[in-house]
Amino acid sequence: MKKILYLECNSGISGDMTVGALLDLGANKEVLVKALESLNLTGYHLHFGRTKKCGLDAYDFDVHLEAEHDHSHEDNHNHEHVHSQDQDHSHHEHDHSHDHDHSHEHDLSHEHDHSHEHDHSHEHRNIGDIYKIIDCLAADERVKAMARRMFDIVAEAESKAHGISLEEVHFHEVGAIDSIIDIIGVAVCVDNLGVDEIIVSPLAEGFGSVRCQHGVIPVPVPATANIASAYGLKLRLTDNEGEMVTPTGAAIAAALKTEDKMPSFCQILKTGMGAGKKEFKQANVLRAMILTEEEEVAGDEMWVLESNIDDSSGEALGLAMESLLDAGAADVWYTPIFMKKNRPAYMLSVICKKNQIESMEEILFIQTTTIGIRRYPVNRTVLPREKRTVMTQWGEAEIKVCKYKDREFYYPEYESVKTLCRKSGLDYQTIYRNLQREE
Repeated sequence: MKKILYLECNSGISGDMTVGALLDLGANKEVLVKALESLNLTGYHLHFGRTKKCGLDAYDFDVHLEAEHDHSHEDNHNHEHVHSQDQDHSHHEHDHSHDHDHSHEHDLSHEHDHSHEHDHSHEHRNIGDIYKIIDCLAADERVKAMARRMFDIVAEAESKAHGISLEEVHFHEVGAIDSIIDIIGVAVCVDNLGVDEIIVSPLAEGFGSVRCQHGVIPVPVPATANIASAYGLKLRLTDNEGEMVTPTGAAIAAALKTEDKMPSFCQILKTGMGAGKKEFKQANVLRAMILTEEEEVAGDEMWVLESNIDDSSGEALGLAMESLLDAGAADVWYTPIFMKKNRPAYMLSVICKKNQIESMEEILFIQTTTIGIRRYPVNRTVLPREKRTVMTQWGEAEIKVCKYKDREFYYPEYESVKTLCRKSGLDYQTIYRNLQREE
């Protein structure tokens, strides 16, 4: 059964919110900490804890830089502290309210939800330096590839925003640590959850502006807007003032998303909530769910593709039908029609699932002469069915058994009937009736 991760971004999305939501969903914290330690990065420590947002309990994940020694922990959260390898493991107290004015540096591809003002000078890292850090990660290659893709998306967006090459995009060290931990943390946690598909809701975004090192820039910030445009992310603008979708959050959504639409029927297995650091009128949380898609039931949605064709040979149309069925179409048929000037033609019709539309259209454009395809959704009622194998005096045969209320119907499969006809020398109807009696 397919395991689906759904990210509900009704209060935006950021790196730390995503890691928190995935940990709350059941990703292994020890696996995450061990993976991050393998990077050999220093100068930070991790916070794992709980907090409340509008009365909702949420996982509070945060990356604190060691320059932040003057912060006091004034809330009542019970936080664990995991330090980078070269740090003193004594207890630190930090303020998690984050209501003070943050210094945002969007043009240097920072994570913005938990960065702080610093008076220190820091080195910069380019995308090549980031790759070298990711290469040190003690994890499977698929985790590293996921992390590289997220950083690539951010770098591409920053490159476009500032009119510079990818090689010229530099990640300020303070912001880069936040982003590295968040992005690699997301990759490790997603892999740990072992999901098959990831669905991302429209991203709620605020309005107004934020200050960066070059001045005041609008929300959504250019890098976030570039990512949304390039990867087809849907933004839902709200009346919340301030940034709700960070560039790192947008990159996570763009890199992880495999599906746009929720399944028609699903079951929620588990829910997790990751806390944001800002306060809005709604709960500032990223909600994540593990879903399973239910089997097809009566009334499930399918799509019909249609095309009128008057200049393809019968052989070409026959191959097109075989190709469509081999690719998983639920059904394919031809209807004789008359087109302009009374030209005889055929209407080719295909029934398929929504996620098969692109592959079906590719076959139609390649295998036929059509230059246009209509499509529309339809609902169908499908009887539950199963295949059974029966033994006859002429050999094995397959029968399809369909159920309706308290009745069963037996339909021998055509290929089985044909095979037994050739073996026995009997006619089709005789074999067909014999197979029905075998059940």
